Amino acid sequence: MKKPELLIPAGSLEVLKTAVNFGADAVYIGGEAFGLRAKAKNFGKEEMGEGIRFAHEHGVKVHVTANILAHNGDLAGAEKYLEELKVLKPDALIIADPGIFAVARRVCPEIDIHISTQANNTNYETFRFWHGQGAKRVVSARELSLAEIKEIRENIPDDLEIESFIHGAMCISYSGRCLLSSYFTGRDANQGACTHPCRWKYTVMEEKRPGEFFPVYENERGTYIFNSKDLCMIEHIPEMMAAGIDSFKIEGRMKTALYVATVARTYRKAIDDYLESEEKYRENMEWYKAEISKCTYRQFTTGFYFGKPDEETQIYDSNTYVNEYIYLGTVEGTDGKGRAKISQRNKFCVGDEIEIMRPDGRNTGTKVLSLKTEEGETVESAPHPKQALFVGMTERAGTGDILRMKNG
Repeated sequence: MKKPELLIPAGSLEVLKTAVNFGADAVYIGGEAFGLRAKAKNFGKEEMGEGIRFAHEHGVKVHVTANILAHNGDLAGAEKYLEELKVLKPDALIIADPGIFAVARRVCPEIDIHISTQANNTNYETFRFWHGQGAKRVVSARELSLAEIKEIRENIPDDLEIESFIHGAMCISYSGRCLLSSYFTGRDANQGACTHPCRWKYTVMEEKRPGEFFPVYENERGTYIFNSKDLCMIEHIPEMMAAGIDSFKIEGRMKTALYVATVARTYRKAIDDYLESEEKYRENMEWYKAEISKCTYRQFTTGFYFGKPDEETQIYDSNTYVNEYIYLGTVEGTDGKGRAKISQRNKFCVGDEIEIMRPDGRNTGTKVLSLKTEEGETVESAPHPKQALFVGMTERAGTGDILRMKNG
């Protein structure tokens, strides 16, 4: 059985390195323009070059998003941007707009092009069309069932790859074509500036009673009628592979290093276990489910893969995430005394019981014995985000390990 690619999101250089260390076969990133996550940190030219070099040194591919739906005024800038990417040599470009596609084919024909889910790829004739234009891969729309994807696989050339989402947030609109953000805030989702108004609380107004707003009560907090659960297919790796999907994509270019490490490591182990034997995969299912629940999420669903979602796929009583663990920092190295150096991300204190999350799948409980600043000052707590600290613990951590703490 063909081994699928595990494709992990990265919104910063730190997260890219985390994805590589925790099991990604490929990462997808955005530059400072022409991608659909304008609020993500994204990559400047120098950072992108460093990220591509780091990934390639570890045998990991890099795909760069250029998937806005372009207006006339975007085209000149897009051409210049693609000329810069030509020099940086990513493995693929993720594109939705036919105009941007045409520019990319002209400027950097040597770089593979993947067609974004934003292009609404819902049938095998669409896949064939893009193959005829020279696309290497097409990302399936989230609205497809596994049966439909399997039918697409049976009706397209063998050398055309299928990429499908396996985990992450679901959009309430058809493959991301939402106008709510643009209408309410003037920030266009199709230009990368979505404000996620689908997570807001809504009331109903009857046409002939203007100004009279009727709350749709689910509980005392109101209702969140557009708030989808998150996709999670960790229990369905066999079905995803049987459908003929070449790349399993995780959503989340605005997520933290802890989120990325958690999903990458869990899906890496699940895929590898299944390829070794289905029995091993089934035996380790409870571990996968426990681990995947340790990253921030909004309850889980299988999306459209087994048919149209029903009322159970929505969350009506809350717009909040489940957040079981807090990200403390990624180990950048150790000093002569074995203390782990981190750039601290959330407050913790001497005496706290925390956990070392290792790329090989182990989670090691440990106690914080000491905290020192770069200047050598001993402190009792770490209240300042991004402060460089040396953390003494009862267990040693290695470079690339992640420190996390149970929330509450």
